[in-house]
Amino acid sequence: MTMSALGEPCVLLKLGEIVLKGKNRELFERRLIANIRDALQSVDIKVDVRKRHGVIAIFLPQGATAEQAEAVAQRVADVPGLVWIHRAWRVAKDPEAVLKAGLELVGESEEAKRGARFAVRSRRRDKRFPLRSNELDRLVGGAINDEYGLPVDLKNPELTVYIEVDRDEVFVFTGGLPGQGGLPVGSSGRALVLMSGGIDSPVAAYRMMRRGLHVDFLHFSGIPFTTSESIYKAYALVRKLDRFQGKSRLWVVPFGKAQQSIRASGQDRLAVIAQRRLMLKTAEEVAHRIRAAALITGDALGQVSSQTLTNITAQDNAVELPILRPLVGWDKTEIMAEARRIGTLEISELPDEDCCSLLAPKRAETRAKIEDLKQIEKRLDAEELCVQLADSIQEYTL
Repeated sequence: MTMSALGEPCVLLKLGEIVLKGKNRELFERRLIANIRDALQSVDIKVDVRKRHGVIAIFLPQGATAEQAEAVAQRVADVPGLVWIHRAWRVAKDPEAVLKAGLELVGESEEAKRGARFAVRSRRRDKRFPLRSNELDRLVGGAINDEYGLPVDLKNPELTVYIEVDRDEVFVFTGGLPGQGGLPVGSSGRALVLMSGGIDSPVAAYRMMRRGLHVDFLHFSGIPFTTSESIYKAYALVRKLDRFQGKSRLWVVPFGKAQQSIRASGQDRLAVIAQRRLMLKTAEEVAHRIRAAALITGDALGQVSSQTLTNITAQDNAVELPILRPLVGWDKTEIMAEARRIGTLEISELPDEDCCSLLAPKRAETRAKIEDLKQIEKRLDAEELCVQLADSIQEYTL
């Protein structure tokens, strides 16, 4: 692609549900633009991010290459709040310039080389432009048909040329990358994820990032009765998820001795739920210290014995902070598919010594009674124990 015909490479970003936010929309857009700028610090290309009507445009420095534009597009595709990312060309607001750009863009495409069916879709945000959208469609579409002999298909095109007339320029592009959707991270506050090394909790963290929460991660290690494998695994998962939000923090609690105390209580069938309640109490203490307003878990209703409705209710009773369970209605196949899509499944499937294996009774209680659990906690002095556990946490920086 030559600069003379196609102008300057840029990246055009389409917003999702942010456009429905009414009077609060500007707050969401400001957060989103800040997140985009933070994400692009890792690309090492100086860019100019500008808000337009319903879109965000990223302009690259003069002389930037198509490869640099692609690097920018790939990076912002991980930023929640965007639904489409288009690597576009910025051309002058002149019908002749738009026509030439459209022709060259199609001529460079693989679809044109195999005679694909095509369509032109124009949008005129600036009504001062001399041609209406349908007139621009006919102008560019007719020239493409004459130049390359491609058949027109307005219903199911294999190649679509998009033309968007904006305030100061026209954007021309084909195709694009799907974005993450949802809301900008940080627009809904902060929460703390109980992060195991399994498949579910990383997916739960991602789903809540998409709903605008900036999350920190709390991992319970079986140390000193297990190795550090689970910590390395949790760290790898947090690094993988960090591309969606940035500035992630991982906290690790050495939980082995507390588990030993629960096991020594003699309530074998209740041990798993008692452990979960102590984890939640500890997480709540940590959340207060880091000013997180909610806890997040990867629970899915009925997936394992600790996740029956009765047991989930018993766990909720342990804390006052809300517990968010974004996967509560998902089955394992759906969770694994999402984990594969976001890149965490391969890490989660690595073997490790999970702390939960230390408390694996032959038969676990599926209908735990809250009063029985409170008696165990009274013997353990759980309120004091969770403070001690919170005091013992270590931060692992990315």
